[in-house]
Amino acid sequence: MKIISKDTKKTLIQDLINIKAININTQNQFTWASGIKSPIYIDNRLIMSYPHVRTRVVEGLANLINEEWPNIPIDTFFGTATAGIPHAVLLSHFLEKPCGYVRSSKKDHGKGNQIEGAYKKGDQVIVVEDLISTGGSVIKVVESLQQAGLNVKGIVAIFSYDLQRAHDNFKKLDIPYYSLLNFHDLVTYLPTNSSEDKEMLIKFQQNL
Repeated sequence: MKIISKDTKKTLIQDLINIKAININTQNQFTWASGIKSPIYIDNRLIMSYPHVRTRVVEGLANLINEEWPNIPIDTFFGTATAGIPHAVLLSHFLEKPCGYVRSSKKDHGKGNQIEGAYKKGDQVIVVEDLISTGGSVIKVVESLQQAGLNVKGIVAIFSYDLQRAHDNFKKLDIPYYSLLNFHDLVTYLPTNSSEDKEMLIKFQQNL
């Protein structure tokens, strides 16, 4: 199934490198929120500052959704707090759909909401995430929505590391997930003259 062309993937990878959203350092590795030491760090929050890049991303996400859920009416898009929120807003605006977001936990003041936005039980929704590593955080969002009576049809993300741990986690949850770009795309289209860097990235991904 052809969702996004090779040329588009290559352009997106170059876009993310140009805006410094993709960072690679094989000598001084980055620490992810999960505690994992990594030679790569991706900061998709920077996309919001570059209109031409965010337009390309939101169009890609919209095409991805139309391809994977062509006959399913989606009621609402829910972003993950906080990085997924702006992408969910742009996507829902582009597709003229309602939007909401899900906190990592309930508020300790006000109405004590964890899920923000208008919805009703039985609504068919898609979760919008900026990046998937192990899948742990977005799975908690899915579970919160399901507990509220919402029908989560799937997850879309800008980038996925394609870790086996994530595949296993989503398989247990029985929820499909798709991304515009994945680790294989990054290694394939990464404009570097260092084959050693690419080999290190591949080994890193395979060992997780």
